[in-house]
Amino acid sequence: MLRRTKIVSTLGPATDDPKVLEKLIEAGVDVVRLNFSHDLADVHVKRAEQARERAQAHGRHIGVLVDLQGPKIRVGKFKGGKAVLRDGERFVIDTDHPLDAGTKERVGTTYKQLPQDVSRGVTLLLDDGRITLWVDQVQGPEIVCRVVVGGELGDNKGINRQGGGLSASALTDKDRRDIKTAAAMRADYLAISFPRSAADVIEARDLLRAAGGHGGVIAKIERAEAVAAIEEIIVAADAIMIARGDLAVEIGDAAVPPIQKRLIRMARRMNKVVITATQMLESMIENAVPTRAEVSDVANAVLDGTDAVMLSAETATGKHPIAAVAAMDRVCRVAEQEYEATHSRHREDVTFARVDEAIAMAVMYSANHLPVRAIAALTESGSTALWMSRISSAVPIYALTPHVETRRKVTLYRGVYPVSFTLTSTDPARVMREAVDELRRRGAARDEDLVILTIGEPLAKPGGTNTMKIVTVGDLRKD
Repeated sequence: MLRRTKIVSTLGPATDDPKVLEKLIEAGVDVVRLNFSHDLADVHVKRAEQARERAQAHGRHIGVLVDLQGPKIRVGKFKGGKAVLRDGERFVIDTDHPLDAGTKERVGTTYKQLPQDVSRGVTLLLDDGRITLWVDQVQGPEIVCRVVVGGELGDNKGINRQGGGLSASALTDKDRRDIKTAAAMRADYLAISFPRSAADVIEARDLLRAAGGHGGVIAKIERAEAVAAIEEIIVAADAIMIARGDLAVEIGDAAVPPIQKRLIRMARRMNKVVITATQMLESMIENAVPTRAEVSDVANAVLDGTDAVMLSAETATGKHPIAAVAAMDRVCRVAEQEYEATHSRHREDVTFARVDEAIAMAVMYSANHLPVRAIAALTESGSTALWMSRISSAVPIYALTPHVETRRKVTLYRGVYPVSFTLTSTDPARVMREAVDELRRRGAARDEDLVILTIGEPLAKPGGTNTMKIVTVGDLRKD
């Protein structure tokens, strides 16, 4: 049984061993994530090259996702590497304080605009919300706080404002340099950290295109402002990532589950891709098996219709990267057997604006109401396969395309499998026969099986899918 939900795996020190990377790909990773918050650009370029080489050796296509660091809103370092903040005590965040001389009374910050973004009564959350500070007053560069929830605070921990409101730009100078690196390595996706509006997404896309990159742009939803502007962000982006860590800190952990469900529904309704991320199998950084709660978390995301689930530190620095991918694969496969994962009422009440979208919807309606074994979508850009993938179904969708960029792009689409397919004729009937032969060769269909083919006439025209054909394997070859 093919797994429909895609697995995004973050590469890091734990996967740099070629043998580990090999087994990671064998375990079923669809997209590799390069986290530019860590390591030098050259290290990431090498990791991308190695991943593509190993995937090609296995006859597979994988996508490469570059994840930008975004603005660093963090405290500085402490003299002893950490400080213990106690409830009720005074603690000052000082933009003029040296970044390497923090104490239990005072610490510097990388974000020099912080005093302009806060005022008395604001709540600041440090270290993913583990420490809570109440702002008593702002005096020039000093933010004088009272510790509400104390604890041990280490070097370089993050700062969030409860409810959002920090004005830091989504794209930093480092991000702009990293976008050029992403373009040079032909990254298939570029993830933007902390966007607040569609303008941030559009700016990132413009910079990527100006650098010669052609990948899709992913908006990471991790700010309260992003939730408020979610429709315009989804319209501007190719995909969204529900980055539950920072998002939970800003809007509260209890608010995340219903928002996650709503964002998955919205992205699918608007024909965009959605990734669910952060702490999905967090315990597997140390342990060889996931907790029952983590299994439920992954399964529920699958049942809600997410295109992909993501592993972060579990594979980048964890002790059991291969086991983590295997566990995620296992959970996804079982969840996908449930009724709600294979049936859909998507866009039944919508008037389509494009012929190719209408064809895609007709294909999936037919596939879900006939004993169809497989769908072969001959595609230039991958758009038809994307629209098909918005419909919950158990029928695999094979995106047959001559373009390597398209094959890598569809690795993130739920239920879509890339196939290298070169047109050898301008005769649509012959091309469809060859497409069926490709399905047979892959074991995706056998004689007497029903399959659905889509094609555009004239051939090789992006956005030109206008033909759907339901055939019985074997009959088409006899025509």
